[in-house]
Amino acid sequence: MTEHPMDRFARVFAEAEREETRDPNAMVISTVDGEGRPSSRVVLLKGFDRSGFVFYTNLESRKGTELAGNPNIALNFFWRATDKQVCAAGKVTRVSDAQADEYFASRQRGSRIGAWASRQSRPLESRDVLLAEVEDMEAQHQDGDVPRPPHWGGFLVEPRRIEFWTRGDFRLHDREVYERGADGEWTVSRLYP
Repeated sequence: MTEHPMDRFARVFAEAEREETRDPNAMVISTVDGEGRPSSRVVLLKGFDRSGFVFYTNLESRKGTELAGNPNIALNFFWRATDKQVCAAGKVTRVSDAQADEYFASRQRGSRIGAWASRQSRPLESRDVLLAEVEDMEAQHQDGDVPRPPHWGGFLVEPRRIEFWTRGDFRLHDREVYERGADGEWTVSRLYP
């Protein structure tokens, strides 16, 4: 029986957490707009299990609206400290409101205020405008409670393909690809570098 790729990811990620000095959970995600034009950005992985990878965002941001229109996504982790990377592709589904609420409540207060103040991905006249909106949100939530905004949530990336890459001398890298079949079972194959 083929090892589940998310079990392998857990081992690779644990190694990265030990060795990478900053943000081992940073990943590049790529989405496409309605005309098929790709865009990429770095976000932080906030959880994973055998069902996939979880991240959170403003749902009205560029990535949020692109994923609402086309749920296909690619993600990439690269850890220079371990000379490894993981590339995955799949589809997203929204996490439950309860799960989003729980994660949002765990964030620092300043990050929760920022989620209310930022109109992510939209034009901003000046930094002063943003700071004024932060001050306004601070005043509105001075009782300490900062609930999750309705425009903020999370996505579960349900992978159908995961590649594990390890650097090799003379660019003879080791590449193994796990692909999930229609029956839900994973197969693994090796690729030329």
